[in-house]
Parts: sequence; C-alpha cells; structure tokens
Amino acid sequence: MNSENQSFMPVWQKLSSTIKAVILGVLTLVLLIPSIFVQNLIEERQNRNQQVLDEISNQWSGSQLINGPVLVIPYRSYEKYVDTFKQVNVRETIGKLYILPEHLNYKADTKSQKLHKGIFYAAVYNADVNVNGDFGKIDLTGMQISPAQLLPERAYLLFGLSDTKGLKSLPEININAQKITARPAFNDTLFENTMQAAFNATELLEKSGKFNYNLQIKGSNELQFLPLGKATTARISGNWNSPSFDGSVAADSRNVDTSGFTASWHTLNLGQTFPQQWINVDNVFANKLKVSKSSFGVKMIIPVDDYQKTMRTSKYAILIILLTFVALFLTEIITRTVIHTFNYLLVGAAMVVFYILLLSFAEQVGFNISYAIAAVATVGLISWFIASLLKNRKVAGLLTFILAVFYVFVFVIIQLEDLALLVGSVTLFAIIAILMYFSRKINWDNQ
Repeated sequence: MNSENQSFMPVWQKLSSTIKAVILGVLTLVLLIPSIFVQNLIEERQNRNQQVLDEISNQWSGSQLINGPVLVIPYRSYEKYVDTFKQVNVRETIGKLYILPEHLNYKADTKSQKLHKGIFYAAVYNADVNVNGDFGKIDLTGMQISPAQLLPERAYLLFGLSDTKGLKSLPEININAQKITARPAFNDTLFENTMQAAFNATELLEKSGKFNYNLQIKGSNELQFLPLGKATTARISGNWNSPSFDGSVAADSRNVDTSGFTASWHTLNLGQTFPQQWINVDNVFANKLKVSKSSFGVKMIIPVDDYQKTMRTSKYAILIILLTFVALFLTEIITRTVIHTFNYLLVGAAMVVFYILLLSFAEQVGFNISYAIAAVATVGLISWFIASLLKNRKVAGLLTFILAVFYVFVFVIIQLEDLALLVGSVTLFAIIAILMYFSRKINWDNQ
C-alpha cells in the first residue's frame, strides 16, 4: 500500500501543479473584468475633464482663427429676362468682386493663464494682434468685367474671427488714409463670424493701398491664422512655456524656454486651394472647413495628458498580473510551499486597485508623482502580504524586487512614447527567455 501511494504521489503532484496553473490562468482572465471597469472609469473622468474644458472655453472664449481681410468691390452687371408678356427685358444686378491681399502680416502677443474649475483647468489667453499689409492695384484680367462696371465707392473689407465673444472692442481699420470702425456683417457670411468695414476704394483703381488694424481678443487653447495673402508672414509670442506649433505650414523659427515662446512663419500662396480674386463666393469659400485647413498657429497645450498616460498604463494590467502570478507560482514550486488561490486573488485585487490610486492621485498631483505613490503603496502591501505567507524574507525580498522591476518597466514604457513598442517587445522577449531558463530546472514531478 505504501509503495502504491509512493508511485501515485508524483502523478498527483504533477496533476495538481497543472490544475493550479490552469486556475491561475482563469483567475488572471477574471481580473480582466475589474481592469476593464477601471479603464471605463478613466474614460469617464477624461470625458468629464473635456466637458469642463469646453465649459471654461464657452464662458471665456473659444479657440480663435483669424481670417482676412478680404476686399469686396460691388459691380454692376446686366442680364436679359423674359417677362410674363414674353417680352425680352434687361435688368441690372449687383455682383461682388473679392480680392485677397498682396502681402499680409500678422503679429500677436499673447498672455496666457490657467483658468480652474474644481480640479480641472484650461489654458486661456488675452492677445493683442496687429494685422497689416496691402492690396495691389485692381487687375480685372480674366474676370469678365470692366472697370466701368465697378462701384468702388461702395467697397468694404471683410475679416473673420472664430469666436466674436472674445473681441474686447470693435477694431478701427486704417486703409488709404481712411479710418473705419468695423461692424458685424450680416449680409456677407464669407467667414464663420464676419466683421465688415465700408470704405471708398476708388484709389485702388490706380494704385495699391495699405491697411492696418489691431484686434484685442480673448481665446482659449489655440490661436490660428489663415494665410490669405500672396505672401503671408506671422509672428507670435507669449508666456506659455509648453506650446505646440501646428497647422498647414511649419514654423520657420521657434524658441521655447521657461519664460515663454516666440515663433514665426512665412508662406506663399502657391499651395492655396483658393484663388487671389474671384466673383463667385459660392465656388470658393463655400467649403469653409477646407479653407480653414490652410491655417497655422500655436496651441497652448497642457504639458502632460495625465488621463492618456493613465489609460496607457492600465492597458498593461493583464501583463503585470500575469507575470506576478507566474513569479509567485514558480516560487511556490521551488520553495515547496502552498499559496492558496484566494491569496492570489487578493494580490491581483491589490494590483487592480493600483490603477484607481494612480487615477485619483494623478488628478491632484500629476502622473509621475502619483505613479510613484501608487507603485510604492502597492508593492509595499503585496510584499508584506507575501512575506507573511511564505515566512521567508529572502524569497519575499526577491519577489518585491521583481514586482518593483515590473512597475518601473511600465513607467519607462509610458515615457518612451514612440519607442514604447520596440522596447516593450524586446523586454517581454527577454522575460520569457528568463522564465524558460529557470523553469527548465524545476522538477515538476517532485515538489
């Protein structure tokens, strides 16, 4: 009987190890459920953050896109029509000639600040923007209208601003020694929010004319410009020390330091999707979205997207839990001790709670500090728990080291951004190789 029991034990031990491994695999999959709930919580907080940012922007003023100016000169045209008596008559209609500047220069000085609402905040700014340039002598070549048809005394300038709520005062436009106060334009919606300034453009029939005006505006997050000139330049400066320069044109020069930033652009109209002058607005600026894609400028970004980093970290939850369970299981085999499945569940729960700690602290003190707090707390708790279970300080210390390496590994991966996939895949390959090396020395039949 004793000999039968001795021959049966290795088989049972081997089978029990296999069953334990399968149970741990199922437990790892079960822990995916709370991990998914954690990711949903992160998305919910991120959406709440964006909602608050939108509320702040709506109350202060939204992102600003500055357009124009565009010179508009009405002109007479005549068309034949047949009346109810079948008589052919001629009637006068008024068309519009739209002309873009020869040279257009933007210069903006921004003063940014953080506007808080609870624990959330948005980047808002006040900006003084100078817009100047010139229109060339009117050239009607290819326009199918004559100078006699023009009505230059009824001309006006149009320019646009994304959110006119951010306009602090009505701008005064200087053009050809004339000073005109701009007003909202209700009859011409060339831009999303159009301002209009009427003036006499008769001199432009003989020579070019210069214009100049200032905009005092409020905005949030972004300040963009539309390059409507044959040659357009822009220079932006501000006190925000983490800007992003984006748009259809790359900045020619940029400088960012702790005190703020400066950036400048210069572009020609060679790549524009719209002509320099036209007589049918519906065929040119009807697709305002397409036109706005030509813009460029600066974005006052929040230095660290804590929610995005927390979400990326949470996606490594299953990997960390699995590797930790494997390390515990191998320790259990090597030291010939038994760790109950419920204890594995508690360890997994502690690692899931790590992400909730990370999220809650990140909203208060930022991602890096919160990661350190959550990681130290989690590793410390699990280490104390394992040490009390195994009654072996050396083994518990080794597991603590392994768990700390796992969390440091994830933190490094999150910081690497573009190289995360490469470094992560190479590291995982190395971990699997190490597990293979040590597991081959385990006698699975004699625990």
